[in-house]
Amino acid sequence: MSASERNTAKLARMAGQIADFFRAYPDAQAASSVAEHINKFWTPKMRAELLAMPPSGDPLVARAMPFIKLERQ
Repeated sequence: MSASERNTAKLARMAGQIADFFRAYPDAQAASSVAEHINKFWTPKMRAELLAMPPSGDPLVARAMPFIKLERQ
């Protein structure tokens, strides 16, 4: 596994951990809360790498993807 693949796997795992926390939130709020956390604490490069991943893995992360911004708000 290359360094790039390891980094991508780590980002997916981190996004999944964030989703695990927000899974307890009401369904309508969970996806936007995941995206808000990622937008606030991740660098634009990290967010771009996450958005470039194929849509697989955690369904809550997949629902949050449209709310993730490439630039800081």
